[in-house]
Amino acid sequence: MTDPYVPSLDDLRKAYAVTSQATQLTPLLESTALARETGAARVFVKPESLQWAGSFKARGAYWRLKQLSPEEARKGVVAYSSGNFAQGLAAAGQSLGIPVTIVMPIDAPAAKRDATAGYGARVVLTDHGDRAREEVAAAKAREISETEGLALLHPFDDPQIVAGQAGAGLEALDQLGAKDASADLLFCSVGGGGLIGGVSLAFHYLSPKTQTIGVEPEGFNGMGSSLAHGSIETMPIGPKSICDGLMARAPGKAPFAAVKAAGVQGVTVGDASVRQAMKIAFERLKLVLEPSGAAPLAALFDGKVDVKGKTVLVMATGGNVSLADFMAHMNHA
Repeated sequence: MTDPYVPSLDDLRKAYAVTSQATQLTPLLESTALARETGAARVFVKPESLQWAGSFKARGAYWRLKQLSPEEARKGVVAYSSGNFAQGLAAAGQSLGIPVTIVMPIDAPAAKRDATAGYGARVVLTDHGDRAREEVAAAKAREISETEGLALLHPFDDPQIVAGQAGAGLEALDQLGAKDASADLLFCSVGGGGLIGGVSLAFHYLSPKTQTIGVEPEGFNGMGSSLAHGSIETMPIGPKSICDGLMARAPGKAPFAAVKAAGVQGVTVGDASVRQAMKIAFERLKLVLEPSGAAPLAALFDGKVDVKGKTVLVMATGGNVSLADFMAHMNHA
């Protein structure tokens, strides 16, 4: 079996030319406080938490919907997601007039379910019991696709999704250049790998000296393990993580092909480190991050990667967390 197509730089730029007209230009924040506390030369944070629908997901979702045929767009699409892709796809569908159905695990955060419905999507919940929740939700999405004739979209395992998510990286590269900076290290969270696939390719093509670090929750390091062994590995079902958006048990084939090409390395972070990172983001940067969005910042402080004297870019990928959940995490930080 041949590897999935790895998007070219031209592919990334073509996608961004379209998605940039429908997404926000999120800022690039420099923090001397974070640099001082970690020993880095400079630390930049790109808060995709300020993107439409509260995360980077709107980028890839919008670009994927633009690839539909007129008939597919008329009938609508179905996808499974624990929350952020759901919101991004629902928002993109609403803006393009495309009906969206989202299958979500029953234990997905209520705030994400409500927000998805608020963008006009039909939400179908699945109860996975002891089975892997993404497998149950994916099976239900396939069933709906077959019975209702809806185009089935994957939340991350799609070269077009990878190309669309790369816009966050292309933006960051432009913003770093405007500040006369270039990144030695890039920290980016990993669930199924759509974002890190696109962002790592953008830096691979345009800033090859940058080492991309994929950050996963402990027990859900499917990408890191797969990279270490050279082929996709599926992690066993184990304890949950507070990083609900990063609980994929294995990376997608398309993202894995992209991160292999880009030379990504993997690290893991625990719940305690993530909660502390959420607190740091709030106190130092005035950013409200969900656990999945704070994981890369947690890796910056964990000490598993040497950042001393280096210029670091952290992708703060999402902020979809309810006030009650955020305060609960802060009380445990």
